[in-house]
Amino acid sequence: MRVFLDQLGCRLNFSENSTLAGRLSAAGHRIVGRPEDAHVIVLNTCAVTAQAARKSRQAARHLNKRNPDARIALTGCYATLAPRESAALPGVELVADNQSKEMLHSLLEPWSAEFSDPEDLARIQPYGTPFHAASPDEDGGRTRAFVKVQDGCQNRCTFCIVTALRGDSRSRTTADVVQEVQALVRSGYREAVLTGVHLGAFGRDLSGSQQTDLKELTAAILTDTDVARLRLSSLEPWELAEGFFDLWQRWPGRLCPHLHLPLQAGTDAQLRRMARRCTVTSFRKLVADARAAIPDLIITTDVIVGFPGESEADFEESLRFVEEMRFAHAHIFPFSPRVGTAAARFDGQVPKSVKRERSQRMHQVVARTGRLERTRFIGSTRPVLWEGSGRQLTDQPDSLLWSGLTDNYLRVTAQAPSNLDLGNRITPVRLDQLHGETLYGVPQVPEPRPADI
Repeated sequence: MRVFLDQLGCRLNFSENSTLAGRLSAAGHRIVGRPEDAHVIVLNTCAVTAQAARKSRQAARHLNKRNPDARIALTGCYATLAPRESAALPGVELVADNQSKEMLHSLLEPWSAEFSDPEDLARIQPYGTPFHAASPDEDGGRTRAFVKVQDGCQNRCTFCIVTALRGDSRSRTTADVVQEVQALVRSGYREAVLTGVHLGAFGRDLSGSQQTDLKELTAAILTDTDVARLRLSSLEPWELAEGFFDLWQRWPGRLCPHLHLPLQAGTDAQLRRMARRCTVTSFRKLVADARAAIPDLIITTDVIVGFPGESEADFEESLRFVEEMRFAHAHIFPFSPRVGTAAARFDGQVPKSVKRERSQRMHQVVARTGRLERTRFIGSTRPVLWEGSGRQLTDQPDSLLWSGLTDNYLRVTAQAPSNLDLGNRITPVRLDQLHGETLYGVPQVPEPRPADI
């Protein structure tokens, strides 16, 4: 059976699709790169905002148009939030909510008898294939892997539907995660990104001797695996263990100096209405402590504008706080009322036109702070993990254009001779210029010598 996998939304969805790809491959099915080549299409949907839900529906319709003969299976948060609407979309023959997602490979199995290719049966992997499969990076190579270590959330933020859709926090064991990361290293991956709905809660739901936390998990991975770079995805700005930032002192070359700390609002009044478990003061201290402990740290965030009850004075205060924090980037969301959340019932709903205007102003502030954060690295040299295979330059046939990320999550582009293969390598790069949000640099690696004649 030929299967095409697609997803919207967070890195967790990306990691889950990669896990599903591994399980389907182990069962003898073939993962294809185009929906037109598939018998079955799996779409992992998102519903964090109304726009995300709309994009999920649009994506399902678009996939059906590209291959009307394929059977579509919808899973993820939109499929959980609106199962009837999901089932009514064209081509959709299976809807699996988040609680059924772990068994999706089994739910698809009855279709395999109708779509079995003889050559696929020869590809069945032996028993013992890892439960969590390697996660290919955006370019389809083996550069960066997203490792799902936890699902669900105990928090009850008033704006968030994800808690209802994902359930309570559930963690994998440390040994299981360490085993997967080392398997990724053997497969050729250079960087692992730990992901979860509430990553900072990792391990606290486990019982007995298996109970742990994110600090201990991070230390175990860096001690017991050979992964070149380990990156943490979104961390709520609370519940970090004492001495958490000391990890970067112990592994300065491998633990990436980048933190994504969702702020959501820059006033105590709005944070309380959101049921966020932090204050402006505690967030400010957390950022100051992190920057003091981690050299060259880059911090990114999430911000909601137009939350119910947000006055113009509230918004102005948030703008000032966001500017003070010097975020390099922010995901900025106009508030989207989600049925089933407390905030959808709050008084003081902000008009769409006001939310749109505030979003634009917040983007302007973050663009300014982001430029300042990137500019301070011009003239420095940083390690870059190069992605893909390099792009041929039409006007310079002897050169390739490469793209990659620094350890502190800055996008870098560099030109190199076509006989210098940077793919999936980590090399020092001198950062010379900034264009938009991309730094342009020069790889500090020796060029290959011409072959002896």
